[in-house]
Amino acid sequence: MPVTVDFTTIPEMLFGLHEKYGTTRPMLSYKTGGKYHSYSYTEVLRFSARLATGLERLGVAKGARIALLSENRPEWAIVDMAVLALGAIDVPLYPSQASAQIGYILQNSGAEIVFVSNRMQLRKILDVRSETELKHIVIFDPGEEDLPDAVLPLSHVYADEVEVQPSVETYWSKKLDKVTPDDICTVIYTSGTTGEPKGVTLTHNNIVSNVYAALEMLEINDTDSALSFLPLSHVFERTATYALLGAGAPISYAESIERVATNLVETKPTIMCAVPRLFERIHSRILKNVEKSSPIRRKLFHWALNTGLEYHKARREGKSPGALALTYRLADTLVFAKIRARTGGNIRFFVSGGAALAKELGEFFEAAGIIIIEGYGMTESSPIITANSMEGYRFGSVGKPLPGVEVRIAEDGEILTRGPHVMKGYYKDEEATAAIIDEQGWLHTGDIGSIDSDGYLHITDRKKHLFVSSGGKNIAPQPIENLFHGSEFIDQFVLIGDKRMYLTALIYPEMEALKSFAAEQGIPYQTEEELLSHKDVYALVDSEIKRIQGAHSGYERVRKFALLSAPLTIENGELTPTLKVRRKAVEENYRDVIEGMYTAVR
Repeated sequence: MPVTVDFTTIPEMLFGLHEKYGTTRPMLSYKTGGKYHSYSYTEVLRFSARLATGLERLGVAKGARIALLSENRPEWAIVDMAVLALGAIDVPLYPSQASAQIGYILQNSGAEIVFVSNRMQLRKILDVRSETELKHIVIFDPGEEDLPDAVLPLSHVYADEVEVQPSVETYWSKKLDKVTPDDICTVIYTSGTTGEPKGVTLTHNNIVSNVYAALEMLEINDTDSALSFLPLSHVFERTATYALLGAGAPISYAESIERVATNLVETKPTIMCAVPRLFERIHSRILKNVEKSSPIRRKLFHWALNTGLEYHKARREGKSPGALALTYRLADTLVFAKIRARTGGNIRFFVSGGAALAKELGEFFEAAGIIIIEGYGMTESSPIITANSMEGYRFGSVGKPLPGVEVRIAEDGEILTRGPHVMKGYYKDEEATAAIIDEQGWLHTGDIGSIDSDGYLHITDRKKHLFVSSGGKNIAPQPIENLFHGSEFIDQFVLIGDKRMYLTALIYPEMEALKSFAAEQGIPYQTEEELLSHKDVYALVDSEIKRIQGAHSGYERVRKFALLSAPLTIENGELTPTLKVRRKAVEENYRDVIEGMYTAVR
């Protein structure tokens, strides 16, 4: 569907939405004190204009870098709009990032001001303040204690509305004339699985062109609504937010990742962006609940699931479901409607990105009437390169190129893309820019893939992640890992095997599932470590691995594995903020465990 208002820059989008919707409906909603509150389009414009006026008083001019360290909340969007209206550049930071990473980004970007959400985030900034060029720190929730020097409450930075001269609308209109599509909109530092993060420089045109192209492929309009929980500091949620707003869809912010399930039921969205890990957890939770139910309920669920799989397979293949349609309707009433109710009951589709979605996972949710649309991209491409659509989704693929986006496969299998979505370059790093964008304008994604006869792109893995066994076999770890993520007993799974004789794995199990197993089998234990070391638990996971990899070639099979007593975390540097595995960090942290699998015989 097309955008609901035409725009060439993000501030222009906000002004158009204000003119179209005004105070007639909410733009942004959030929950505080147990109740939901909202900002209308006009209220967001007024707060943004007041903040922009206040920032001008602090000396912010066109081209200034303004950092933002906060969880998803309306203030995030208001700061974003205010900064962009001044022609300044925002530099988003992940709330999960440590002080050292934040310090590097602030120093590299030359940020003049940083906005923080609370005292916890403020402490990170104060730890590295001396290493930066920061002139001011602005805090959303200052609390009761006195603030350090040069730290201002957000309420003190807002100008009074009467000071926004000659009026909010006129003030904003004049700002629009000074912000062009080719101006830099944001510098987003890639979380990166290796090395220091690089600042991806995206213009207004980069992002706006991606929004327009995405809305041509996906059916989104002002009857939709969304729940936002992925960090706005990540380009996936950021561009998705602009696309949703551009289509006229209001957005509610989840209280936290832990509260997403509750907030889904409360807000009843029609669309939500997520990463495969969320769907893996929901899938695992559903299967666990089924296994705990009575034999009759288990039989009913598996009958419904098989019916759903058959029904949707027939529809995808263009066949008439016939009598199967009636059977599916019954299965839907008895089983699937209850599952959908846990997502609020109104979901039209989820959008999955950030990592590969297992084909089996997509089919499982489709059987329940929950469609997951998978796309593909990277920060350097604003980010969407390809996407499936409701009219023609294909599980196991990441869809077709967006309108106006070129994609081709290089001789070595690398995916290349070219078009208005490709970044301006890496901030202050011409060498790195030249290494990833060639003279013809092709962005080298670093991913290996193929395009099928119908034009759908299929991802194999990251080019740098491909294993070569000591026997010379090429192995892509990601598709193998995705298979194991579907197990109810496995939470995290990291394949090991580059330049090794055989494959091994580091596994953090689903502890609740193992504890249920232990209770059923009468296995005594005092600690989780003691449970993980029990021979029956090892045998259970071993049998699960053998079941899942039964059809794999010998060189693609896991020969040994180690059960980890603690999950991989962002804080330990083992995961990126979008939950991708940092393989080098994991291999370093568990070096002794890994070596033990190649030198010891269990």
